[in-house]
Amino acid sequence: MPRIAITSVHVDDQSRALTFYTEVLGFVLKHDLPAGDFRWLTVVDPGDPNGTQLLLEPDQHPAARAYVTALHADGIPAAQFEVDDIHRAHAELQERGARIVQPPTEMGPVWTMILDDTCGNLVQLVTAPDV
Repeated sequence: MPRIAITSVHVDDQSRALTFYTEVLGFVLKHDLPAGDFRWLTVVDPGDPNGTQLLLEPDQHPAARAYVTALHADGIPAAQFEVDDIHRAHAELQERGARIVQPPTEMGPVWTMILDDTCGNLVQLVTAPDV
């Protein structure tokens, strides 16, 4: 059966994206390889270095750029990540200078928070009890 190996977010600056996803969110670098004018740049969960990779993909295609811009303008996150404790994550992210768009908010059985990744995307963090 297939499994998810890589997913991506389109970013307007790969270096800035790497800083955000590693230094702010806490992912770790998996691959940083030359790929023409850009890089094959992936990060992973530090607790699962062989798990799903997040590709920080340049938004150079006009459709990608339009899609990312439209999502951001409408307040729709491009990616969602789970955290164990949304309130602890909020405090830690504030200390790291994250741009918090929506503080922790209860949404039925889950808590969500939205950040701006500084590279064109909104990112949602979620704490979900066994749902």
